[in-house]
Amino acid sequence: MPLRKSYTKDGTIEAGCDEAGRGCLAGPVYAAAVILPPGFRNKWINDSKKLTEKDRYELRPEIEEKAVAFAVGFATHHEVDQINILKASFLSMHRAVDQLTVRPGLLLIDGNRFAPYPGIAHHCVVGGDAKFMSIAAASILAKTYRDDFMKEMDKQFPQYGWARNMGYGTREHRDAIHVHGFSPIHRLTFNAGQDQYALNFQEDAG
Repeated sequence: MPLRKSYTKDGTIEAGCDEAGRGCLAGPVYAAAVILPPGFRNKWINDSKKLTEKDRYELRPEIEEKAVAFAVGFATHHEVDQINILKASFLSMHRAVDQLTVRPGLLLIDGNRFAPYPGIAHHCVVGGDAKFMSIAAASILAKTYRDDFMKEMDKQFPQYGWARNMGYGTREHRDAIHVHGFSPIHRLTFNAGQDQYALNFQEDAG
């Protein structure tokens, strides 16, 4: 089924919004907001999770060139720890919308919850990145920009394999945490393995 180009039928300017990195153990959560022109078509744009890395990076310049406006924002791992991952995801989306050079009349949000953005209506769409073109485009930008960041961090902390796992809780990543401890960009309050690894450390020390 082709992705829908708009939610409204009255010509309202819509910005699709999506995040990347919400389920990671390390690094920031990124979000993008994308306003596509009326009638925009690209049969390859889809939910970023359904695309290969090569496809995502090939589509990114197409989206950025053709979009009426786009922006990327993020919330740091410190902010994730301070305000929790859900609020940090909303904050990253707000920061992306803050940077749009065209003000939308409606935000299309991937998911079922959102913190209202002042002065702009929003509509939440579960699985929206597989239903609306603008949300899918936002998912591609958010994912590739976050991957760029994690690849750079991998150069500083190669022991965690971030160039391969992008901060997600793979076995490789969790084993590295067990051996090397947490890096400066791990989400300490959010880290799903923290309690278990703390227990393991205590057992090892005993």
